[in-house]
Amino acid sequence: MDSLGQLLKQMRGPSFIQRSQEIADELLRDPAVRELRQEHPELEESLLRMNVTRLYQFATDRRHCDRCPGLERCPNDFQGHYSKLEVEVVNGITELVERKVPCTLQTAKQQEDLIKKRIRSFYVDERALSEGYNEVEIMGKDRNRAPAVNQVFRYIREVRENGLPNKGLYLYGSFGTGKTFLMSYLLHELAITGHTGVIVYMPDFVEDLKGMLSDNVKLKETVELMKACDLLIFDDIGAENLSPWVRDHVLGSILNYRMNRKPTFYTSNYALDGLERHLSFTNKDGEEGHKGQRLMDRIAPFVDVVHLHGENQRRRQS
Repeated sequence: MDSLGQLLKQMRGPSFIQRSQEIADELLRDPAVRELRQEHPELEESLLRMNVTRLYQFATDRRHCDRCPGLERCPNDFQGHYSKLEVEVVNGITELVERKVPCTLQTAKQQEDLIKKRIRSFYVDERALSEGYNEVEIMGKDRNRAPAVNQVFRYIREVRENGLPNKGLYLYGSFGTGKTFLMSYLLHELAITGHTGVIVYMPDFVEDLKGMLSDNVKLKETVELMKACDLLIFDDIGAENLSPWVRDHVLGSILNYRMNRKPTFYTSNYALDGLERHLSFTNKDGEEGHKGQRLMDRIAPFVDVVHLHGENQRRRQS
């Protein structure tokens, strides 16, 4: 829709004055302007006619918002914002002031963008982090998951009420039961409250670490990020092919820093004893039980174990 200035620019002389008066008369009858006058009876008609451009933008934006086509197709001059008129008295003179205000859709998008900035993912399917979350749907997908889901919900609630503890969760269960999805949900919900988080898909991360051997800067930045974030999730731990260097110097360094400081979370197909056996074996040195136990000493005491029962959701969707 053309602006008021564009509508009037084509006119000259008497037609300009006449059309200006007609537009002002129409605006004074507009429901949005009438509502404004009811809220502010001190507004005189002469003041409104002096501010016809502001009234036009105010009424136009209101009509657009009443028939909102969605944020991406917002027709307002300033996408995701509308004109709001406020009455101020300056030096005893009443003035009409226009401000651009974000709509609820724009505010929600800004909040979601802020949440996404707090979350970093390495090799995890972004759909797990970007999909909308519905607590009823999460619980209803498979009733067998209810105890584990309730424990995740309880953890989130306790963090909101009491702040971050130094213990995380160890979520284990069969393939496709929704472990990654639940941890992504936890990460998203706690990012809303201001916490930063990192989620790492372990098999791909361990493979990529080989390339970082020749890039010390990238390696240091990655490790420091995982040490410093509020919430760290190792997704599918136990499915990676470990080397002694990754286990002892990378993973060990991260966990050694975080224990007693910040919570670390895990998803796995293994129970804790199975994970210890996995961590005790590397593709170079074979079985080293004491090194697996050393790493488990940095994991087991700092997690609450959650066994996720349920059906394979991937198989159900195929």
